Amino acid sequence: MPKLLIALAAVASLLSSPAWAQTPRQSTFDVAQRLRDAALTDDTAWTLLESLTTDIGPRLVGSPGMTRAKDWGVKQFEALGFTNIKVEPFAKPSWVRGAESAAMVGPYDYPLSIIGLGGSVPTPAKGIEAEIVVFPAYADLLAAPKGSLAGKIAVVTQPMTRTQDGSGYGAAGIARRSGPSEAARRGAIAYLTRSISTSDRRSPHTGLTRYAEDAPKIPAAALGVPDAELIERLSKKGPVRIRLSLASSIQDRTIAWNISGDIAGSMRPDQVIVIGGHLDSWDVGTGAIDDASGIAITTAAAKLIGDLPRRPARTIRVVMWGSEESGGSSEAFALAHKDELKSMIVAGESDLGADRIYALQLPAGALSSPALADLPALMAPLKVMVSRDPAPFGGADTEGLQRGGVPVFSLRQDASRYFDLHHSPDDTLDKVDRRQLSQNVAAWTALLYVIADSDVDFRSLATPAK
Repeated sequence: MPKLLIALAAVASLLSSPAWAQTPRQSTFDVAQRLRDAALTDDTAWTLLESLTTDIGPRLVGSPGMTRAKDWGVKQFEALGFTNIKVEPFAKPSWVRGAESAAMVGPYDYPLSIIGLGGSVPTPAKGIEAEIVVFPAYADLLAAPKGSLAGKIAVVTQPMTRTQDGSGYGAAGIARRSGPSEAARRGAIAYLTRSISTSDRRSPHTGLTRYAEDAPKIPAAALGVPDAELIERLSKKGPVRIRLSLASSIQDRTIAWNISGDIAGSMRPDQVIVIGGHLDSWDVGTGAIDDASGIAITTAAAKLIGDLPRRPARTIRVVMWGSEESGGSSEAFALAHKDELKSMIVAGESDLGADRIYALQLPAGALSSPALADLPALMAPLKVMVSRDPAPFGGADTEGLQRGGVPVFSLRQDASRYFDLHHSPDDTLDKVDRRQLSQNVAAWTALLYVIADSDVDFRSLATPAK
């Protein structure tokens, strides 16, 4: 019997045993506690994670891997007992990586570890060779006058700060997202950035760049951290020249998919909690932490609840969003479900790896609800604090729903090592800690059950009556 079926049979047996027989006198809190503890020993998430990273591999939008992933998602939902399974296509451009190389050719020859940024235009077929100008901070690039980089390759070497909450990524990431256009405005013919990463490895980290409409499009790539530091040191001693070759291309119209499945509510199935992760990944690793882990965590949590002898009142919908890395899935999902937004109770996404959850943020006003009063005690054994600060953000793929008025929550994961790995060849299954993965599933399962078995209205709590 396949490992997944063995694991599911064991969980189903546990949840259907007399000890799990739910009675009217058994509180939501009691059931949530038992679900939480069962999740800590359940292997469903690991089995899903292993399968997606091993059997499917990298999942760049527009690639055969993404098509395989779409079919994989449908099969998993079917095998796990989800209903109302939907595959919702949407059209978008996709970027294709080609051959890439770079080398320092002065003051001496040295091969560089680089990776093209997602969306980058290619170099000419013969490549680009030019002297570089190094900017130790992104602000230094912005301060450079127009025309000062004519004929040069701009290089930003600003490091990223390691933080538990991942806030260092937002501060550093602008060098990747907007740097190429800012360099082009100043005359640069190509752009390199130190990888947006907290790693000290030579493995470079990719990620999306976005070209401004009012600036030329120039080739753009990321450098491995040690190589960026080497170039910065050398540039202080004299001129440095680099040769760069990128052979990327754009497919103007490809199809991506949002795939979803429901654990239907027993009493108010039309009231829906939307959760999930993104199914796509960059092409250079197998996307274990970004975001196969999020897919596995949320799917396993919903499955555990679905195995109960009596399901909670509300429906739990798991979405495998199909294009987070290059954008589009959030808007497509919100548009496809624009007539259902008022029936969506709350939404949240798991998209920061699989390391331990340390805090829960709920929609504004939620802590005033008696239905949620037991959450601090429920989360305490997992060492998850219930924050008094409302969730500002539910995940990139819930942004469209949030703009449409759907409240969001956030289970905050420890991101201390996440940016050592994401968007790089090092994003592989062996980096996932199984015990921390299980803690994630336990926290999601307990929270989801409490919300799904309640009648709490987050919208009304956010706007108390005068």
